[in-house]
Amino acid sequence: MAIVKVHFRVDFVDQLSRTPELLVPLDRKLGETLSAQLERQLRAAIREGRLKPETTLPSTRALAAQLGVSRGLVVGAYAQLGAEGYLVLRRGSTPRVARAVGQPVVSRPEPHEQPPRYNLRPDLPDYAAFPREEWARSYRAALKRAPDLELAYGDTRGSPALRAALVSYLGRVRGVAGGPEHTFVCGGFAQAVGLLCAVLRRSGRTIIGVENPGHAVIREIVARTGLKPLPIRVDAEGIDVRALERSEAEAVLVTPAHQFPTGVVLSPGRRAALLEWAERRDALVVEDDYDAEFRYDRAPVGALKGLAPERVAYLGSASKTLAPTLRLGWLVAPSALVRPLAEQQLYTVIAPPRLEQLAFADFLERGELDRHLRRMRVRYRRRRDVLVRAVERELPETRVRGIAAGLHVVVVLPAGTDERRVLAEARGRGISLYGLGEHRVGSRGEPGLLLGYAVAREPAIRAAVHALAEAVEAASSG
Repeated sequence: MAIVKVHFRVDFVDQLSRTPELLVPLDRKLGETLSAQLERQLRAAIREGRLKPETTLPSTRALAAQLGVSRGLVVGAYAQLGAEGYLVLRRGSTPRVARAVGQPVVSRPEPHEQPPRYNLRPDLPDYAAFPREEWARSYRAALKRAPDLELAYGDTRGSPALRAALVSYLGRVRGVAGGPEHTFVCGGFAQAVGLLCAVLRRSGRTIIGVENPGHAVIREIVARTGLKPLPIRVDAEGIDVRALERSEAEAVLVTPAHQFPTGVVLSPGRRAALLEWAERRDALVVEDDYDAEFRYDRAPVGALKGLAPERVAYLGSASKTLAPTLRLGWLVAPSALVRPLAEQQLYTVIAPPRLEQLAFADFLERGELDRHLRRMRVRYRRRRDVLVRAVERELPETRVRGIAAGLHVVVVLPAGTDERRVLAEARGRGISLYGLGEHRVGSRGEPGLLLGYAVAREPAIRAAVHALAEAVEAASSG
């Protein structure tokens, strides 16, 4: 390979004393053309800062002579770099490096996420139990059977096959009323609730009630759509409908089957009162049915969507039943919102990913989700029992709250306990968990911890609670 030393003119007046050097390796034995090599070398020199902005380059004739190549080759390389914005080329002037082009931002290596010593997060399923073989079978079947047209954008609401399968499944296990025409497939719950709130905002609504305490991330998602989330208190019967009636809310987001984070169920009286409020105020109830499949002591209550289909928008996802990484969620809308939701979907994501939808449709139709849920209910019930017993033994001064359902329990700390100090001590010991106050608007309320039992195995749960007891003791004595 011939390494050619090229002298670049920096100043027309003093060419000899101020001529920097740049090594431009041109190898005629490479499969790459000499012109492409020259382009690449000059581009790299500009990007890396070896050729500074506004540096003057040799004329095409001079550079061709120095390299021993044709002038046309250099003209082509300069023209390409000029078209890309690296060089400024003007008739009658020598080429120079563009002013706006400089050394790139140095990329720092991203830190690798380290798993916690003890994972008690309340919002995660046992993702290690994801049925990989069964899912792979459904994915292969979807790829094999999908007609070519399924590889296009398709209906903005999602695959007709999955929407039909969801209608059948949700009607069977949750009592949801609505047809495929009302059903939207979304990129997880977050995209579904963002889509719905954006449509409400465009329709002129400005205020939506949210449960307090309620999921902090969801509250922020709602706020970023332009709606104002208005906190409405939650007690032992669920959301306080009387407080909702006194508010200016034009819609409300609730978790009636298993409230997050308190773990209570919306009482029958409150369910009826909530739907009456929606009818009287021409308001919308947004039902987040995030983990209703996991009830361990009895059958879960049915969805509100089955009682008032035109007053309730139903939202769910596969994040708690299978794994968050699937990013599969759904929305069953009232008839009046179908068209604006379809338009909003079209002008934001166009259409959700389709192959995963076809795989999930097959997964549902073959009964794989039902079988997976039956296995996980047994596992989660056992782990919940282990967690509750460990808390009763290690932290006898606390109280465990929440129905036997879902993926977490609430551990209420003694009055006067500094929840933030407990969290700091616990996290310092490698325990991943949330605090009740972290999901509450305002400072009033009893201190508590949200402990998940889905991810960790039984021995790890016992060890985690022992470490948590040490954290509580350290926070109290510090």
